Amino acid sequence: MKAAAEKVRHVLDPIDRMWLEHSPLCLIGTSDATGNLDVSPKGDPAGQLAHVIDDRTLAIAERPGNRRVDGYRNVMANPHVGLIFLVPGRGDTLRINGRARLLRDAPYFDEMVVKGHRPILALEVAIDEVFYHCAKAFMRSKLWQPETWDHDAIPSTARIAKALTRKDTPLDELEEYYGPSYAEKLYRA
Repeated sequence: MKAAAEKVRHVLDPIDRMWLEHSPLCLIGTSDATGNLDVSPKGDPAGQLAHVIDDRTLAIAERPGNRRVDGYRNVMANPHVGLIFLVPGRGDTLRINGRARLLRDAPYFDEMVVKGHRPILALEVAIDEVFYHCAKAFMRSKLWQPETWDHDAIPSTARIAKALTRKDTPLDELEEYYGPSYAEKLYRA
């Protein structure tokens, strides 16, 4: 379709900046030099996830997580990345493809502080393509419709950890770890 082919742009529009300002979640797709893929979610409060440097460059802060660094290893071998920015309740998404580099520090890191925590690293992306993706996948999945959610259909995070990765840890200890205080530790290393 002509409209789909022509929707790709190479610089951020003010509407894109508004979208980035309201997005609390980004999925980052990377590939190593031999084609092994990784998709990693990155999240921060809306308005603090993506730091727009200019119309062709943005940065995403690294926060404490599982420390696997799969995507970052990929970027070191192959700088091409694909980003999908989501806004809760919206089916359409903002997609950005570009070339990334990892930075340990930059003058803008002070602007990326969240809850008193400065990023330990940032993924800086030089934008090659930017465009919006239609809502059909979200409409089909009913992702944003709470009445379709069934939280109890699968085991809790604590039970998954016990079964697959932390078999020697008592379940009550895992339930404590993944309990209400889990959210309080989000920005601690």
